Amino acid sequence: MCGITGWIDWERDVSVRHDIVEAMTRALTNRGPDEEGYWYARSSQAAFGHRRLIVVDPAGGRQPMTRQRDGQEFTLVYNGELYNTEDVRRELLGRGYAFRSHSDTEVLLASYMEWGADCLHKLNGIYAFAVWEEHTQQLFLARDRLGVKPLFFAQRENALLFGSELKALLAHPLVKPVIGREGLAELFVLGPSRTPGHGVFADVHELKPGHYLTFNHSGLVQRKYWGLESYPHEEDVQQTAQHIRHLLADSIKRQLISDVPIATLLSGGLDSSAITAIAAQVFQEEGRGTLYTYSVDYVNNALHFRTNAYQPNDDAPFVHLMADRCRTSHQIIELDTSALTEALETALYARDLPGMADVDASLFLFCREIKKQTTVVLSGECADEMFGGYPWFHRDELLHTRSFPWAQATDERASWLSPELQDWVKPKEYMTRRYEEALDEVPRMPADNPMSAKRREMFYLNLTWFMSTLLDRKDRMSMAAGLEARVPYCDHRLIQYVWNIPWEMKNWGNREKGILRLALEGILPEQVLYRKKSPYPKTHNPAYAKATRSWLLQVLDDPSSPLHQMIDTQKVRSFAHESAEASGTPYFGQLMGRPQMFAYLASIDLWMRTYQVTLTS
Repeated sequence: MCGITGWIDWERDVSVRHDIVEAMTRALTNRGPDEEGYWYARSSQAAFGHRRLIVVDPAGGRQPMTRQRDGQEFTLVYNGELYNTEDVRRELLGRGYAFRSHSDTEVLLASYMEWGADCLHKLNGIYAFAVWEEHTQQLFLARDRLGVKPLFFAQRENALLFGSELKALLAHPLVKPVIGREGLAELFVLGPSRTPGHGVFADVHELKPGHYLTFNHSGLVQRKYWGLESYPHEEDVQQTAQHIRHLLADSIKRQLISDVPIATLLSGGLDSSAITAIAAQVFQEEGRGTLYTYSVDYVNNALHFRTNAYQPNDDAPFVHLMADRCRTSHQIIELDTSALTEALETALYARDLPGMADVDASLFLFCREIKKQTTVVLSGECADEMFGGYPWFHRDELLHTRSFPWAQATDERASWLSPELQDWVKPKEYMTRRYEEALDEVPRMPADNPMSAKRREMFYLNLTWFMSTLLDRKDRMSMAAGLEARVPYCDHRLIQYVWNIPWEMKNWGNREKGILRLALEGILPEQVLYRKKSPYPKTHNPAYAKATRSWLLQVLDDPSSPLHQMIDTQKVRSFAHESAEASGTPYFGQLMGRPQMFAYLASIDLWMRTYQVTLTS
């Protein structure tokens, strides 16, 4: 995994502005702590920067990478990992290519040289990459099908800037940290999620998953190369379970390829336990020794844990059961409340935007500890979005809501804004517009009855919106620690297959993710196989709520805080004084209760000060 950035400019000589290119690249140092590389085009109109985290072929995978064929020159910068490298390599060898390394970087570049944009249909992996064609004076940018790897861009005058993270763009003098009405709506209405393709800062964009972009003297063009397709599911339940089992096992096995230590994250839940069990079997069959596994907890968390609809039980007993069964070398990493609070600022910088508070910070601290022993981990994100694991797939009032089901506190959150900002941003209208735009994209099935159509909508929203938020979190927090996180459930073959499985099969046995449980019979012990879903663990220590409340009140007590120009200070102050333990609907997803929202609001103040954000009409 790496960090990439670049600058294409039709009017300026970028080759003489090493200072700017280096600043953009070094903003991404945490994504690639091992190596730094630069390249400047002979035409002086293009420059690339690269920060590298070495995972495969330390010597042969250096970037930027330039290759020539038939007198034409191509240069690549790439962030990601290909899981079918050898399949593509064999096909290219048959077409006359020779390789100097065994890196996936060289295979990716050669595949673009051979097939152009059509190479994207050959790839199985997670990636964001850029190719400069010197002979055509064209930039090509692409992002993987599910958006596991990030890629932002901004067009300024006759220039295009791109980078793995927003901070790389903000390091260029042409990009200013300015937000307007839409940016404020993203922040206060949708946050910590974002509209796909939205960069929050004014005229900054995210290349959408499954899209590519070309930029040349004729202008900028974006095109979609992959999306979910709807068609009848024709296999019976046993065939379906076997198909899922095969695709998941193949995805996990492919993602265990690495030249550096690799491990799995193990929560004791269905998704991570499946990855761990299959990975441990592969390790045993290939004689790779002991698999290392990691789980996270909080100091004295068991003393404060209380069962609720969103977090039904504690993870620890199930973690120990799986670690013993799979004979892994397991380590529980315990985080303290003080460290969690201190890491909130680091998590904010890693994301470049206010995020999920301690849910982000804890993941960063977790990854930082893992990085001391390993470089790559496999993680269980995306199974819930794909198989229907969340409460909103099963509760009628959430299934039929006319809004995003993970954002059910819109009215209350809107009430915290100043009357002027409410009139300008129009929170409910903005939320409704984004929701309806998302529904317009759903690939419909004419044969769906009204309930099936509603469930198809729900799955689409989760796969294209909610999943993006969690992938964003996983990428930023892991890469901030220099750790590569792979997500086997995000294999596009698996997601496309499961997309069309009817709800009656997905919910087999009247259990959430029932078809996945059926597919994993014999792989997992029954205690884990039929365990009720529990989300990523968060701290339940009242000391954390006290710390975040204190932080928010300090912000509100500071008359110079930029937050005052956007909020109803008295209402937010009243909110801060309410009991952090009060039950009710989370403010976002399943984990963002009052302590997390205290931190989210306070972090907006920190973000605006740190990034020197200004407002524009």
